[in-house]
Amino acid sequence: MYKERTRDIRVTVKPFYLEDQSAPDENHYVWAYHVKIENTGLETVQLRTRYWQITDADGRVQEVRGPGVVGEQPVLGPGDDFEYTSGTPLQTPSGIMVGTYQMEARTGECFDVQIPAFSLDSPHQPVQLN
Repeated sequence: MYKERTRDIRVTVKPFYLEDQSAPDENHYVWAYHVKIENTGLETVQLRTRYWQITDADGRVQEVRGPGVVGEQPVLGPGDDFEYTSGTPLQTPSGIMVGTYQMEARTGECFDVQIPAFSLDSPHQPVQLN
């Protein structure tokens, strides 16, 4: 699991490879990732937008921006959490994702919450010792 905390908002991500949706012979690899967003602070916030940077093993970068997550813009009061699962395909057997969520406080102030960088690793990549 990968974790990051920004201004009392904790984001935890757990990626997993989807063998049944992947076709390695066709350079098609698919991952799902489960995200938990926790408000450990005292102010209520709403998730407004998301930004992802997805980089495959060949260095190709895809950027994804949009409102909310999985069609929702959840409001998180103190102690609340929100969980969802999404996914991404790549043309290579490994990659990395990182991003931000834009949150809005009740005061109208907007701030970015870091999503931890996480590795997308399939069983179809060569193992390298560093």
